[in-house]
Amino acid sequence: MVVFSVTLTGILSNTLINAPLPDIVAELGVPDDRVGLLVAAGTLPGIVMAPVIGLLADRYGRRPVLVPCLVLFGVAGLAGAFAPTFGALLAARALQGFGSAGLINLAVVLLADSWEGAARAKVIGQNAAVLTVSIAVLPAVGGLLAEAGGWRWAFAPFGIALVTAVGVWAYVPDRVAVDPPTVRGQVRAAAGVVRQPVVAGSIAFGSVVFVLIFGLFLTTLPLLLEDRFGLSAGQRGFVLAAPALGSTTVALLLGRLRRRLGARRLLLGATTLFVVAFAVVGLAPLLIVLLGGALLYGLGEGASIPTLQDLVAGAAPDESRGAVVAVWVGAARLGQTVGPLLAGLVLAVGDATTVFLAGATVAGALLVAQLVVPVARFRPDPGRDAGARVGP
Repeated sequence: MVVFSVTLTGILSNTLINAPLPDIVAELGVPDDRVGLLVAAGTLPGIVMAPVIGLLADRYGRRPVLVPCLVLFGVAGLAGAFAPTFGALLAARALQGFGSAGLINLAVVLLADSWEGAARAKVIGQNAAVLTVSIAVLPAVGGLLAEAGGWRWAFAPFGIALVTAVGVWAYVPDRVAVDPPTVRGQVRAAAGVVRQPVVAGSIAFGSVVFVLIFGLFLTTLPLLLEDRFGLSAGQRGFVLAAPALGSTTVALLLGRLRRRLGARRLLLGATTLFVVAFAVVGLAPLLIVLLGGALLYGLGEGASIPTLQDLVAGAAPDESRGAVVAVWVGAARLGQTVGPLLAGLVLAVGDATTVFLAGATVAGALLVAQLVVPVARFRPDPGRDAGARVGP
């Protein structure tokens, strides 16, 4: 449960503020195309810091690295509620981004440290379900808080990170390498794993997926819902929660789906769902049609993210798992940063429909790439006898 709490805390960063985004830029006097900067500020530091934090966690242990990340995340997040200007808010978001850089990846590392095979796929799927439920529910929480007391109240739940830090310190066992290699040795070992086709392909795939998720659903959709349907912050939050049903169901069934379909088929199916979903949302004339597209997107999200995490974590040995998973997270952070910025550029010359159709085109290109040049020759999925827990 503590590991799941780390995941929940890590996903707070953008999900709490995306429903109030139009209110934030309006009150602080900046145009809509600046929302991408606000989202990206919280993810940009992770591009560089996630791999560094992974190396530190492999060298000094998971707990001594994870606790300071949580404390920084919580303090900087709460500071954003008091930001007097857009620039000050960007600075607080960037500082929070340094703390968030170590959360999602170290949660996956802790699970992979303790489980293997089919059991690992199952618990990573459960962790992904926590992530997807959070992505769905927290925008509604942020929207309701913004409606009740203004957008600054949407930053209040960031204090949860401080509680999570106490739980990690109390309950997460500290596993430190007995004879750690040099930093150069760590980098060399991690690089060798990252060069494996299954890992390199998963990293590239994940980066593109997060460009789409953060550029479309977490940046552009709130603007579309306000402009096309006139929804308030609270109503926008509930629409953003729509993908939860599909994504959570698929994530919880990940172990079973992996055994029946295999990783490659799951990823092909997820990409196909993205293509259809983004086109439907972008062109939807009615809110009910848009909700249908959002549900399809949720199915694709639930199938893709935990599958990619499991492929990367499973390919890495214990002594370099933190660094390898952190490289995947760094690539995901790159996507999380680039996606909102690209969406802002498109919004400057077009509208939300244009952004979603562009996203459908990118997803279509990713699908073609998977068919023509497979991301990886996936190994057989988790073995039927590889379900034992291997750690505390």
